[in-house]
Amino acid sequence: MTLIQRLPVPVIAKVNGLATAAGCQLVASCDIAVASEKSRFATPGVNIGLFCSTPAVALGRSLPRKVALEMLFTGEPLSAHEALMHGLVSKVVPEEKLEEETRRISHKICESSKSVLALGKATFYRQMAQDLDTAYKITSQVMVDNLTLRDGQEGIEAFIQKRKPVWSHAQDEKK
Repeated sequence: MTLIQRLPVPVIAKVNGLATAAGCQLVASCDIAVASEKSRFATPGVNIGLFCSTPAVALGRSLPRKVALEMLFTGEPLSAHEALMHGLVSKVVPEEKLEEETRRISHKICESSKSVLALGKATFYRQMAQDLDTAYKITSQVMVDNLTLRDGQEGIEAFIQKRKPVWSHAQDEKK
């Protein structure tokens, strides 16, 4: 599960049913989660004498404490709309639109620079573990570093020239 946050690309969960225990943990660990209206999310281990301790790590970082603990202590599921309301999923759509919406999001992401996405994702997760002042120091430096990337400079040039950027996806600085 920890690999998901370390991957340089966004990881999207597409949920169309019941996600329990490790499945619920996987959804909570993904960068983006799209669920159908019929989806539900649960950690029912407590009901058979096995507390869902590893799912608790991801849930505790994705949900408000009291919502996560109610799920973990009761095993009762959240509906898709409850999961959306509490931040476990990013979007809920009708079942017949699930594939289309998940693809739309992934295609939109694919229009961006891979190097900028990788930098942004790594920075997002790095700063989350910091206090506010440190987080701003880290992200301010990353903004400067981003400007040295080929795609950072290409994006600015394209914006000024009112054209669509042509990404190199290179991780190195512009020469």
